[in-house]
Amino acid sequence: MALAASLRLVLAPPHPAGRPFIVGGVVALAVGLVFAQWLAWLGLAFTLFCLYFFRDPERVPPPRAGLVLAPADGKIVSVSRAVPPAELDLGTAPRWRVAIFLSVIDVHVNRMPVDGTVTRIAYRHGKFLNASMDKASVDNERNALAIRLPDGRELAVVQIAGLIARRILCDAREGDAVLAGARFGIIRFGSRTDLYLPEGVLPLVAEGQTMIGGETVIAELETRGAYA
Repeated sequence: MALAASLRLVLAPPHPAGRPFIVGGVVALAVGLVFAQWLAWLGLAFTLFCLYFFRDPERVPPPRAGLVLAPADGKIVSVSRAVPPAELDLGTAPRWRVAIFLSVIDVHVNRMPVDGTVTRIAYRHGKFLNASMDKASVDNERNALAIRLPDGRELAVVQIAGLIARRILCDAREGDAVLAGARFGIIRFGSRTDLYLPEGVLPLVAEGQTMIGGETVIAELETRGAYA
């Protein structure tokens, strides 16, 4: 059973963002088979890497309202209070921030943490520091989304570029009605995703835990969390 689940994860179809890279690898493989064996091996290795990196498995959100789900796969590197990105206009009061680091081997598709409406999307150019560092939240290139819950409260999700990540893709648009667990973007080749909880909502997770995007519960909107 566990082996079957692992195979489904590894062999999941690639995200559309990976298709140009996969095609490029296949072309290099084909050309190498004709002209240079080393190029064929390089093309094969690159194609297999891209198929793995851009894999986009299906996820099943918990069938219960009032949950805040992980917006990305990866390891929690920080659970702390911080002010949301200024460009989202969510105020200057610190709120709980859960920072998830995505290594090269993690699924890089981002997913919506809640049901709601996207009220603002703001892109900010910046540095490409190691995404596991705390200052990456402030200094690195990022794409920030504000999402309004049905009760009027707001939270933020921030896609952050990493040391070798150079491309943040976001399919969401301002005004979109979104569902928890739905795909909304991807970050290429190593990154970080920060989640700023609504004011008064406390996290149920801790630093070092591994997240599954669209499935792992990070907080409950109506109950006290681990940091009460």
